[in-house]
Amino acid sequence: MSKSFHVVCPRCDAVNRVPQDRPASQAVCGSCKAKLFEGHPVELNAARFQRHAERSDIPVIADFWAPWCGPCRAMAPIFERAAKELEPKARFVKVNVDNEPELAGRLGVQGIPALFVLKNGSVVARQAGLANLSTLQNWVRQFSTV
Repeated sequence: MSKSFHVVCPRCDAVNRVPQDRPASQAVCGSCKAKLFEGHPVELNAARFQRHAERSDIPVIADFWAPWCGPCRAMAPIFERAAKELEPKARFVKVNVDNEPELAGRLGVQGIPALFVLKNGSVVARQAGLANLSTLQNWVRQFSTV
């Protein structure tokens, strides 16, 4: 039996097992048939965030942001490019702190943009402020096992 990893569907939040001997970039959800990796960050609320963080075997790279924040708007294309270049080694997600203040508070977000790397539901790295593509690439390389 081949080794596999679990990833949560960006559309329906079903947990999917993806064999490592097949191209993950072509994997589709067993429930809704959507592509598991679309090369774009997934916009999540608190409940969906929890599911992705806890049930995915790949790192979850989270951008906590707000639409009124200038640095957050500057970070958006960098984060988008990282998702396009680095999936399926990680899942890139965005959380609007205005819509999810309890989640932001629980994780200790004090300023935005705030970037987090989560593995197995736990925060393993964080950075406040604007990050560059190289920082995101290094995080994925450091924490990815897929």
